[in-house]
Order: sequence, then C-alpha cells, then structure tokens
Amino acid sequence: MAQVKNKQVIFKDYVSGFPKESDMIIVDSTITLKLPQGSNDVVLLKNLYLSCDPYMRNLMGNPEHSFNPRAYTPQSPLAGYGVSKVLESGHKDYKEGDLVWGFTNWEEYSIVPAAQILFKIEHTDVPLSYYTGILGMPGMTAYGGFFEVGTPKKGDNVFVSAASGAVGQLVGQFAKLHGCYVVGSAGSKEKVDLLKNKFGYDEAINYKEEQDLDAALKRHFPEGIDIYFENVGGKTLDAVLLNMKLNGRIPLCGMISQYNLTQHEGVTNLAHLIYKRIRMQGFVVVDYYHLYAKFLEFILPHIREGKIVYVEDIAEGLEKGPAALLGIFSGHNIGKQVVVVARD
Repeated sequence: MAQVKNKQVIFKDYVSGFPKESDMIIVDSTITLKLPQGSNDVVLLKNLYLSCDPYMRNLMGNPEHSFNPRAYTPQSPLAGYGVSKVLESGHKDYKEGDLVWGFTNWEEYSIVPAAQILFKIEHTDVPLSYYTGILGMPGMTAYGGFFEVGTPKKGDNVFVSAASGAVGQLVGQFAKLHGCYVVGSAGSKEKVDLLKNKFGYDEAINYKEEQDLDAALKRHFPEGIDIYFENVGGKTLDAVLLNMKLNGRIPLCGMISQYNLTQHEGVTNLAHLIYKRIRMQGFVVVDYYHLYAKFLEFILPHIREGKIVYVEDIAEGLEKGPAALLGIFSGHNIGKQVVVVARD
C-alpha cells in the first residue's frame, strides 16, 4: 500500500521556564495506512480534533522530575487528548469507522495502543469537537472535581479561578444548576463579560485590574466562600484562604500560574486550613472516568436543551498547534482551545 504524508508536531527537547514555539517543530513524515502484520491491541487512527490543555506543560520537563509517566520524549510527536476516527483495528472493541476519544499523538495519523482509547463516541448529534472539552477530559474534570470533591450544597458560595477556560466555564454552570451563588475570575474584560452574560456567573472579577484580590473577594463574598475550585494557585490561592468559610472545600484542579516558573510562589496563609477546618484535596481526572456514563446522562440533556453552553477557540490546521498550545498559558484563548487536524 502506498505511503501518505503524515504531518507531525515534534517536541524538540526538555523545556525549562516558559516554552517557545521553537521548542516544537512541524515536520512532514510518511505513514502506510495499514497496520503491520500481526498487530494486536493497536489501532490506526485518523486524528480529527486535538485538545490543548495546561497539564501538557508538565510533560515537557525532564521525566526524572515529572509525576506523569507520559512525559514527552525529545524528537517524538507531542501527545494529548483528541478525537479520532478508527481506520483499522487490531482490537476486538474497535472497528473501522468508529469515532473515539482518548490519548493520541499530535499528527495526522497515529498507530497507538488500544488502551489509550478511553471511550467510543456514541452521541454524534453534538459537535465532535466537544469530545475534546465539555464531553471529554475537561468536562469530566469539572464534574468530578465539583461534585465529588467539592460536595456542593444548594446555596453554597462558590469561587472559580480561570473561570472562562475549558474547565472553569463548566464548573460555574454546574454550580448555578445546583443552586449556588457563583463568582469567577478571569484576565480580560471580554472574558469577564463572557462569564456574566453567557455562562451565567453571578459576578466576575478581572484579576489583572484588582490591586487587592483579598478586598475584591470580601466585596463579593461578605459571608465567605464555601467552595473554591482551584485552577491557578499562587497569589490567588493565598487570598482565597483568607476568605474561606468554616468547613470550606477546595478541589485542587490545576495551578497554571506556576507551571512556567522556575521558582514557584509561596503560599503563606495555609494556617487557615486549620483555623477554618478547610478540606483542600488534589485530584486528577482519571479518578472519575468510571463515572463517564453517569456524566453523559447528566450533561447531554442540558446541552441539547441549551441549559449548558460551551465556548471553543478553534485553531485550524496542525501547523497552528504550537501557537495555540502556548496561548493558553498567557490567556490568549477564549474558552476551550481546540486544534482542528481534519473534520472527517
């Protein structure tokens, strides 16, 4: 069988500090669209949509210092969550034409272990790209973190950082559906308007315009915060700790403000965890994938009825991938950042 072009995004070498586009290069390789003879438990995929996510920065460091077994290997393609079409399968659970989402490479075509596929896509009356976001890893992150770790009650006061991002925009809407008062923070007037006018947040803070975040939180939460959904870390976490209520909960989802720092910021108000009996718990999304069927039952009707909305920032073409990925660390994206490799 003839070989076809296979454009790839190659990771050049380990990164210290803020990554640059030059740390990733676009190459044109080739691939034969046929599994090698005797290939069991692997699948040949045509990649359609790729997800840009903050955790990918952690995979760019030396694996000796990484907690993640998927740390990138220099001179190999980047990898991450994506939506793909099965072209050929060596695994009984998948067949040609199946649409799937899971962990794939940043290239046009990939041969990956079937174990990297997380779920087959059964519902196609919603945009396929949603499986990189609201119906994929970020959606499950918001669902597991808010409901399972945050244990919300009707009437709770909820604060969400990075609130217009892939996860944050959903946490706020979940909280409103649950009868909570919700405030989010974001880094531009456009994003603040999005939180209030599209995602239904009660109030929103532009953290770049606030000289005193502690005072801003006291203004919006005079009685304190029951749940803080943590996406950024650093100074924001420090200010929030001063404003938590007794028995408050902090699901630790991410700390994007710290990922590109060679020296992380200190958090000085941790004693409030004791004084206020606060439960601060880290989690990773894989802890909750067993709830995926339950999650779909919950969220799909809300999407179809327009009760939950989702905003995507679309980058067309694999060659736009490096800039799109790096943009999420400086707030360039509005909503979930997606890279389109192919649409069918």
